[in-house]
Amino acid sequence: MAACWQLPPLILHPFNGGGSTNELVEGSRASLTLQGLLQTDGTTRNADEYELERRVIVGRYQEIRMLIFLGKDICRWLQQCVDFTERSGEQGAKMSEQSFASLVVESPPVNVKKKLEKWGVTDRRAVFSRAIGVNTLFNSPPPLETLSPVFLKHYHRFADHAYICFQHLKPFQALDSKQFEFEIYASEEYARLLSEQWEKV
Repeated sequence: MAACWQLPPLILHPFNGGGSTNELVEGSRASLTLQGLLQTDGTTRNADEYELERRVIVGRYQEIRMLIFLGKDICRWLQQCVDFTERSGEQGAKMSEQSFASLVVESPPVNVKKKLEKWGVTDRRAVFSRAIGVNTLFNSPPPLETLSPVFLKHYHRFADHAYICFQHLKPFQALDSKQFEFEIYASEEYARLLSEQWEKV
């Protein structure tokens, strides 16, 4: 195997449409309130609980939407890595999407970890693995009314198991992060970088 592989960059696009960050925040607050960790606003308990449940459902739906779009970007990158390494020789042919999924979820390069921390991603493993898992279930965000309340409330458990199922679809070679380097960019950041490089030519 080569001493070091420089993989394609992982480019993450913004999440467009279908709600706002306010719904995510309201959903999180409602969930905490239902668990007794925040105080209610003093309205009658039944009406209050109904509204809180609604906010939790809407918030969870927005989380699922975001994970679907994030999963598209990550899974596109997995395919790019497989294509890249297959063209690089016999050793590259042994690497699968599961190999690179394990790399980005479990042990990405230090520069990627630091950048995600800078962006405020505190649990990279959960976010990335669930994004891959949800992407195996949905090609695009389904209408809210087609998803059961049980799934919406506990989607993270389904996503965790979907990721495990994806990783077990075929045997894969685990990769050493010291031998595989890549960068992570927001799409606007990457476009700006390309523009600057073209201007220097």
